[in-house]
Amino acid sequence: MNKENQNIEHKRIWKDEYLKWVSGFANAHGGKIYIGIDDDLTVVGVDNLHQQMEDLPNKIINNTGVFPETNHLSIDGKDVIEIIIEPSMMPISYRGVYYYRSGATKQELRGSALHQFLLKKMGLNWEDMICDGMTLDDIDDNAVNYFLTHAIEEGRLAPERRNSTKEEVLANLGLLKDGSPTNGAVLLFGKHPQRVFVTSSFKIGRFGVDDSDLLNQDVISGNLIQMTDKTNASA
Repeated sequence: MNKENQNIEHKRIWKDEYLKWVSGFANAHGGKIYIGIDDDLTVVGVDNLHQQMEDLPNKIINNTGVFPETNHLSIDGKDVIEIIIEPSMMPISYRGVYYYRSGATKQELRGSALHQFLLKKMGLNWEDMICDGMTLDDIDDNAVNYFLTHAIEEGRLAPERRNSTKEEVLANLGLLKDGSPTNGAVLLFGKHPQRVFVTSSFKIGRFGVDDSDLLNQDVISGNLIQMTDKTNASA
């Protein structure tokens, strides 16, 4: 019998709080829950087998929308229920909360972790989403020209692409969606990306004899395309 791991959970008896584990398994890589086996792998069996075999699938379906495979196993002469949860293509919540199986633990997804998880389940990436309130006017012509110049110099673009419009450049890079710049477009080419993404700047410092000897410090902001030159100028 396998010990608990990323895909296996043992429970002495069923408790409704284990619906959180169902959500966690479905949102991750799937898994199995064994009812009637203690954490130390002692087989204790279950009571009211037939009733539980009927009740548990209905409870899981009604509370999570997950359709489990429920099996009756006989181990050491005792009745054990095996619940198999397949990974879901859609995000699965329990009472409005999303869980994720990580290692041998159940994690409640919140904040940015939940946001990234939902985007991934929907086949989306954050950088590919339209940047709310931003238009092509918010894209810096100088940044686009900088990109074209360096890409042509390095042989990544043909010289005739030098006169491409910023709309053409963004479209070719996959940074336009329905005619609007994406989050990635604003980070790379935006005039003032920090107005939208306040944490997209970074600090650069110069130290003396040790880490406590800070000689000077600058905050580097602007779009990512031109940040390298700003960093080199500041160094």
